[in-house]
Amino acid sequence: MTRDPALESRMLDDLGHPAGISSRAMFGGLCYLLNGHMLCAARQGRAMYRVGRSAEARALTLPGTRPMVQGGRAAPGYVWLSGDPLADDSLRQSLARMSLDFVSHLPAKDV
Repeated sequence: MTRDPALESRMLDDLGHPAGISSRAMFGGLCYLLNGHMLCAARQGRAMYRVGRSAEARALTLPGTRPMVQGGRAAPGYVWLSGDPLADDSLRQSLARMSLDFVSHLPAKDV
C-alpha cells in the first residue's frame, strides 16, 4: 500500500493537533501516536482507529467500518474505515474522538 498525504493531513485535523501527538511510518502508511500510544493510522484507501474494546461495538455500527485483522489475527479495540465513508468528515471526526477518548487515558510511554 502507499501513503495518502491528503488523508494523513485530514486525520491530523480531525484529531485537533493535540499536545503529545507524533507520527511514525507503520502498517504501510502513517500512524499517529499520542504520548507514545498508537492512536490511528492513514494509508491509501483506508484508515485505522484505536477506539478501545469498550467502544468497538459502537464504532462498528458506523458506515464503512470493520474490525481490524492484521496477519490473520483480530486486533480487538481497533477498527478500519474504508470506502466512500472515508471521505465523510463527521464520520472520521467521530472515530477520532473515540480514539482520543480511549488513548488519552493511558499513561504516557517513555519514547
